[in-house]
Amino acid sequence: MKYTCSVAMGPIEQLTELARTAEEVGFDAIALPDSLFYMESAAADYPYTADGSRMWDENTPWVDPLIAAAAMGAVTTGLRFYTNVLKLGSRNPLLLARQVGSVANLTGNRFGFGVGIGWAPEEFEWCGVPYARRGARVDEMIEVIKKVLAGGMVEHHGEFFDFDRLQMSPAPSAPVPFYVGGHTGPALKRAARVGDGWTSAMMTCAQLAETIGRLKELRAEYGRTEVPFEYQAVCIDKFDVDGHRELAAAGVTDNIVVPWLLYGHGFDAPLADKQDAMKRFAETFIHSGWQD
Repeated sequence: MKYTCSVAMGPIEQLTELARTAEEVGFDAIALPDSLFYMESAAADYPYTADGSRMWDENTPWVDPLIAAAAMGAVTTGLRFYTNVLKLGSRNPLLLARQVGSVANLTGNRFGFGVGIGWAPEEFEWCGVPYARRGARVDEMIEVIKKVLAGGMVEHHGEFFDFDRLQMSPAPSAPVPFYVGGHTGPALKRAARVGDGWTSAMMTCAQLAETIGRLKELRAEYGRTEVPFEYQAVCIDKFDVDGHRELAAAGVTDNIVVPWLLYGHGFDAPLADKQDAMKRFAETFIHSGWQD
């Protein structure tokens, strides 16, 4: 099982140093969250908390994850980065293809594209995109972005997007993996059908095991069982070595963690406290030999 460090909701001036430390202590990747803006009044409940409340406010720091990946990639050599997850629905696929291809090239193919639809109607409507039929629109967006990133002259004539032959150069020298987020039935089908992996929001180990089992069934239905596939998880109830063994047994291949929360520090903790927590976490879990 791999380990990814999430840097959600922390001061943006810490990011490059956190990337250096993550690589130094042995993390496999950095997970980068996405939020366009904070709306004072939300039309929909946040889907990943019990009461629908958001875990952040108008002063919580966010940075564009693609820009962050490029900046963090510039100060590391082997660490990977992925969005967890970027909300596709409110964006334009051709502009995103240009950005994703740039990040993949600048990081030497150390970037994975974690994608979701987006939960907030305001993010769609205030960016000039309809909220209705968002799932079908995102399906076509993924098709467009993959087509462009594959390189060469391409065209597309679909329901939502239409363009004649074009090419973006340079194309990434290796395919950019797509990790699909979401817990709903349609999201799981999307991940199984077109994804190189699935990424969770906050779930218990039991929920993760059930969901991974369902994804394996769906992948078999789509004839994709032989295609490599990641199960990236944010688990909320397994915090010791035995718990991590349970996650691995459940099928989790990439455990997304926030080390400083485990040791009593908040999202806005000083950089030194976060670095110490990362080192302690690595000693306990990454280098302890429990997977040998």
